[in-house]
Amino acid sequence: MTYLPLPTFRRCVAAHGGEYKVKVFSCLDQFFAMAFAQLTYRESLRDIEVKLRAQAHRLCHMEFRCATISRNPLANANATRPWQIYADLAQHLIAMARPLYASEPSGVDLYATVYAFDATTIDLCLSVYPWAAFRSA
Repeated sequence: MTYLPLPTFRRCVAAHGGEYKVKVFSCLDQFFAMAFAQLTYRESLRDIEVKLRAQAHRLCHMEFRCATISRNPLANANATRPWQIYADLAQHLIAMARPLYASEPSGVDLYATVYAFDATTIDLCLSVYPWAAFRSA
């Protein structure tokens, strides 16, 4: 997180009103929790909560401002905070990375901009979702 441009992140949060009526769990805490979840392959909010609570005494070293992480504030933040904050941050990070890798050979000749999309497979229980037959073995 050392390379995260905090002034840009704060500008994105302010532009979209992300901290409106927020008392404890800030947008930066939400970003850190979700980045932790992505980088450590957490599968659910409960899994994120358990792993971060196990490291509660180290949260301040991980740059969290809140004392503990709970499922409810994280779920509420994910449901109600504007997604445009993170879209704007991603666009800024792409703009920062593009000149760094401009001279790197990509191995493929590209004539247009390339974007990566997350297409993670979500396992569903067949007894609850019978239409979601994915594999039989």
